[in-house]
Amino acid sequence: MKFAIIKERKNPPDRRVVFSPTKLAEAKGQYPMADFIVETSEVRVFEDEAYLKEGFDVTHNISGCDVMIGVKEVPIEALIPNKKYFFFSHTIKKQPYNRKLLQAILDKNIELYDHETITDENGNRLIGFGKYAGIVGAYNGFRAWGLKYNSWQLPKASALPNQEALINELKNFELPHIKILLTGSGKVSNGAQEMLDAMRIKQVLVEDYLSLNFEEPVYCKIDVLDYNKRKDGKRVHDVHDFFNNPKDYESDFMRFAKVTDLYIAGHFYGDGAPYLYTREDVTSANFNIKVVADISCDVNGPVATTLRASTIADPIYGYNPETASETNFKNDEAIAVMAVDNLPCELPQDASEGFGDMFLKHVIPAFFNDDKEGILKRAKITENGRLTPRFSYLQDYVKGEAQV
Repeated sequence: MKFAIIKERKNPPDRRVVFSPTKLAEAKGQYPMADFIVETSEVRVFEDEAYLKEGFDVTHNISGCDVMIGVKEVPIEALIPNKKYFFFSHTIKKQPYNRKLLQAILDKNIELYDHETITDENGNRLIGFGKYAGIVGAYNGFRAWGLKYNSWQLPKASALPNQEALINELKNFELPHIKILLTGSGKVSNGAQEMLDAMRIKQVLVEDYLSLNFEEPVYCKIDVLDYNKRKDGKRVHDVHDFFNNPKDYESDFMRFAKVTDLYIAGHFYGDGAPYLYTREDVTSANFNIKVVADISCDVNGPVATTLRASTIADPIYGYNPETASETNFKNDEAIAVMAVDNLPCELPQDASEGFGDMFLKHVIPAFFNDDKEGILKRAKITENGRLTPRFSYLQDYVKGEAQV
């Protein structure tokens, strides 16, 4: 079996890669029967020479490989027919802008495995860059605060080599006695929490966060049952009740907004769930949040201040509560919003190392153990020029008939 680590061709350039040189060497050590070829790239965070030093062939020609492994979407003209491909296709939610890509994959008889569809038997995602989105998102939140209030000047995360360097920058100034709210319980929020803990910011319980004042900066991490409540007033302790019956709930977020200064949104928002806060909520005198680091970045959705995704080049904009429109984030009335939607790109080295760990643990073994865990079977979107049964719901999307 021949695997190719392919060049990233999407613009703007993405410097991440599924396997770093050392992690690819580890994969070769575990599976000596596998051949790993590296497509030459001037973009990748790890230079070609680093792979050569580990003994891998680096070449322009990967047509002899069976499995192509990348990160972002492969341009249609670069797709090689009759191969297996792994990358984030951004098609499984029927994204209109990638319909032609999925059509081309079917036309070229390609087996597509989307990184998002690599799950365990319970549907939990096994690999992703979420942790690194959380790490960079938290850093960018503090950077936004410093810029809004001229309190400190942090370099962009993309100018720093790794998480350790980000943490060192965050230790170079003294935080005011602010309250920081973090939503979520998954990889994204856990990554953000790593940064808060590294800064030695005290974590406090919900009750204390809501009712007490502190002589130091503090943070509170909350999940869906903290910021939502059942409409019938019934007290529940099982999050599955919320996930199964989201329409029976309404937001209880404003009790947190009343006492929060910096909000880091690291949650996953499911269809049908209540919005955390609305544009009307933001006009309330009880809405105290001054800076929002929206890692989740659902535009015009549950975090009402997120009007659009921002960019690595220009990551912060202002939200005017009275007009519900964009303004200069330094204006007194503005809420500063950081809503970059490709945050892991700012930490390509660490993100690549972490991703490779997961891919080696969960995916590569499936090629050599008859896929005993069903990893490949569950993840496969296309086969023999057709959608697999698991992804047949995309048929109207492929035909251009889907309402998206």
